[in-house]
Amino acid sequence: MVRPGANLAAVAVVFAAVLAGCADVPLEGAPSPSKSTPTNPTASKPTAAKPTIKPTPKLPAAAPVLRAFPERLPTGKPPLFIVVSFDGAGDLALWARWRAVAKQVNARMTFFLSGPYLYPGDRRTDYQPPYKNPGASDIGWGDTASILGRTKVLREAIAEGHEIGTHANGHFCGATGIGRWTTAQWTAELGAFDRMVRTGPSLAAGKTVEPPFDPATVKGMRTPCLEGKRPAYRVAMAQRGMLYDASAPGYIAWPKKADGLWNFPLESVTLAGTAKKTLTMDYNLWFAQTQARKAPIAQAPALKAQVLATYRQALAKSRASGNPPLFLGNHFNRWNNSVYSDALTAFVTETCQQPDVRCVSNMELASWLAKYGVPRGPRQPS
Repeated sequence: MVRPGANLAAVAVVFAAVLAGCADVPLEGAPSPSKSTPTNPTASKPTAAKPTIKPTPKLPAAAPVLRAFPERLPTGKPPLFIVVSFDGAGDLALWARWRAVAKQVNARMTFFLSGPYLYPGDRRTDYQPPYKNPGASDIGWGDTASILGRTKVLREAIAEGHEIGTHANGHFCGATGIGRWTTAQWTAELGAFDRMVRTGPSLAAGKTVEPPFDPATVKGMRTPCLEGKRPAYRVAMAQRGMLYDASAPGYIAWPKKADGLWNFPLESVTLAGTAKKTLTMDYNLWFAQTQARKAPIAQAPALKAQVLATYRQALAKSRASGNPPLFLGNHFNRWNNSVYSDALTAFVTETCQQPDVRCVSNMELASWLAKYGVPRGPRQPS
């Protein structure tokens, strides 16, 4: 039994211990990140970029909900929803991998996109983040080929029922990062994301290119490194009509609303075979296993097996607790000899077609909760 008062502090300790290293990394072939030296805060008020090319107005929605799910299964329990989501969402080879995995098991997933992955580096100074130099980004910027490739794959993924959320833009973590931003600064950051999505592909191509989706229809965010003052950025999200935040640590339990949004947490779990507490995010699992250091490749099978066992333990805990959702976070990465991507692939493949499981996007879960509410207890099987 989890005691929220005592154990949330333990989660926070684990969370804080890994925070500094959980940033997305620049993509292979991407321009080097620009330096983001703090500047005079009073001189760094975010201003809007001035796009020179207007995109076509009719765009697909970023958060499609194409499927419906029952309130209860024949067992009397609600479906056991598994939500797999990714941060960054830039690497084209990994896009192909995860779309294929999802298709194999009829899953839908959420991909939290970073704005610079759709914006050309030669226009980077259009972006003026708080407390940073114009054009600062800790994850680099796009080039023409990668931007147009991502634009195409984002459209295709949405057509398949996957959801696109936002991972904001410059990915600024730590003491000089997003932790001190105000609601007004978050509003500007989300506006900058919108402009990057709407104008980046056209700017990269030098001609009008239809954006991959309408950024106004994005319904959720995961903040960089899971940081930020939650009330501050959630107010900005709610003002835009967004529905959920996927940034906070939490427990395997039915979600609740906080600051007007659904709180879809990365959950506290025990690393299989140990007493270590960690979160259901690949980087946190890596830190728990090897302090985020790459292990010899000979250890990869055992490390993968441990992560897979951790996921299975979490699944069993959900089933024993009335089927609350599992939220599993990943990055587009090949960390530690691809241990975490391989373990997640194995778990999704073996689990998503089990009779009580539904592998859904965050927005599909939010839609189900809007229709039926949070389950209050088991019903007798019909």
